[in-house]
Amino acid sequence: MNVRGIFAIYKFEMHRFRRTLWTGLAVPVITTCLYFIVFGSAIGSRMTEVNGIPYGAFIVPGLMMLSLFTESIFNASFGIHMPRFTGTIYEILSAPLSAVETVIGYVGAAATKATIVALVIFATAHLFVPVRVEHPLLALAFLILVAVTFCLFGFIIGIWAKGFEQLQVIPLLVVTPLTFLGGAFYSIDMLAEPWRTITLFNPVVYLINGFRWCFFGTADVSFGVALAATLAFGAACLAGIWWIFRTGYRLKA
Repeated sequence: MNVRGIFAIYKFEMHRFRRTLWTGLAVPVITTCLYFIVFGSAIGSRMTEVNGIPYGAFIVPGLMMLSLFTESIFNASFGIHMPRFTGTIYEILSAPLSAVETVIGYVGAAATKATIVALVIFATAHLFVPVRVEHPLLALAFLILVAVTFCLFGFIIGIWAKGFEQLQVIPLLVVTPLTFLGGAFYSIDMLAEPWRTITLFNPVVYLINGFRWCFFGTADVSFGVALAATLAFGAACLAGIWWIFRTGYRLKA
């Protein structure tokens, strides 16, 4: 294992994050405040509790997941797309680094940045509502797992995209709508049939509810099912990345 090479990629990507640190953290903090003002105050005044949980606290895991999905995909896709755009990808491919080591470097840095943003949002939420975490270590582990999984997904998008415009297609047109429809701000038990059953085909439902279970010990979907869905999605992303390096898809063109 070329630890030095992995750390070089990781350090380079984290240095880019430090250059835009205040902007990278200010945007999610402001967005979180707006969500609490709109959803917490406007809707929370009419719907005080969801499954016995205060509504303001109930939406915290959903807010964290929403930002985590966005940050994970953006950081990972932009990180690998820039070398392709500038042509330096050939230097990376010719370096004494295996595909696994390259992915660890880029995905590790992207997951670190996304996790930091999610934790900042968690701290910001305490300014509005008291939030308890029933299983803090499990919540942190699940947070990192989801971050790594979506960074792998973002890595694939970064290689697939032909330009910077395409980097935004999947996050804006697919991931964000699925998150809003995945129970980030409501319980899927509130939905009438057949919409509740249809919602269960949304993979984001399982990620949000798995994380919510870590907070409150209760969710619309069991933690075991949520964990299995997350691992399955991660395995599919790993298979996709393996195929990309195996065939050189849009890497060696």
